Amino acid sequence: MKKVKVLIADDHALIREGLCKILNMQEMIEVVGEAEDGDQAVELALKHRPDVVLMDINMPGTNGIEATRSIKSQRPEIGVIALTIHDQEDYLFELIKSGVSGYVLKDISPDLLVQTIIGVSRGESFIHSTMTSKMFSEFNRLSSLSQRHTNSQGLTRREFDVLSLVAKGDNNRSIAKKLYISEKTVKNHLTNIFQKLGVDDRTQAAIHAVKSRMVEL
Repeated sequence: MKKVKVLIADDHALIREGLCKILNMQEMIEVVGEAEDGDQAVELALKHRPDVVLMDINMPGTNGIEATRSIKSQRPEIGVIALTIHDQEDYLFELIKSGVSGYVLKDISPDLLVQTIIGVSRGESFIHSTMTSKMFSEFNRLSSLSQRHTNSQGLTRREFDVLSLVAKGDNNRSIAKKLYISEKTVKNHLTNIFQKLGVDDRTQAAIHAVKSRMVEL
């Protein structure tokens, strides 16, 4: 039977070593590489073409969310499982949008982790049970927001997110951190927002958004 090839991406050497030992004990799994940051995760994923990547979220440089987007855009067949200590819903939704197939916490049992890896390699999805109710609550909230702001000035959902934070006074670095995107991406969104709203800068954009009730402070 063909083994499931796994790439481990985590900036903590101890965690990588522990995962390697656990997974290499499994007859159906083969660890093909280890990455200590997001950039290396992308590089090794494209080089080794694993079936599954175990992806930590918070890593230096390119974080796990950006790394996942990059991998999925170039190799959509690779399954990505977010393995993290965080059970906050904002991580979950950004990861789902980036293309992950699984979201598990680092206190997961070895047996369940192995089952999740094998399942994801077969095209299945898995979300940790503690996040399920939060996921549905947030999807309902987003659906409600979408109905209120559909096609507001022609902005996309992401552009609207950026505009909302601009109106609240966030700078580009803060926006990038909250939305798990790069500052360059924030600047590109702002350029599009200014064009669609017919304004010249972020101050005018914020004033326009508040006056037209596109956002609520």
